[in-house]
Amino acid sequence: MKLIILDRDGTINHDSDEYIKSPEEWKPIKGSLEAIARLTHADYRIAVATNQSGIARGLLDTRTLLAIHDTLLRALAQVGGRIDAFFFCPHAPDAGCPCRKPQPGMLLEVARRFNMPLGETTMVGDAKRDLEAAAAAGVKPVLVLTGKGAKTRSDGDLPPGTRVFADLAAFAQQLAP
Repeated sequence: MKLIILDRDGTINHDSDEYIKSPEEWKPIKGSLEAIARLTHADYRIAVATNQSGIARGLLDTRTLLAIHDTLLRALAQVGGRIDAFFFCPHAPDAGCPCRKPQPGMLLEVARRFNMPLGETTMVGDAKRDLEAAAAAGVKPVLVLTGKGAKTRSDGDLPPGTRVFADLAAFAQQLAP
């Protein structure tokens, strides 16, 4: 069994410059839930690693974040998928937290908890910080062009070995045809 780490906002669900602050604001990107289901049926373990500085900014609390994740899990269950664990960093960007992407701490913790080799793990995200965290942790970086992904690609300077896919569905199709 292999491990795939997914960013949340912009990868699984639509992102917002005002943050996703409630379960009602959480909206999946077309095909993303089915992509996760495809991966789980192909014996991949799925973890979500997400920066959630909205907590530090007072825009939502941990209970609300867990309710958002519960909404995601219920929608995912309806298409036959699962997420094995959620990891999040609640700190503000200027807090210097080692778990906040682009730092590798959260990804290292995911791999440790799942007892998975870093070199066999993949991180899928839409932002450069996702890719930089993957590279720093020794995880394979994958960019999806949803969310901030198209801008991330056009900005360039991606970590070596970064693979690019239109969306999570295209990535899942390549791994589990």
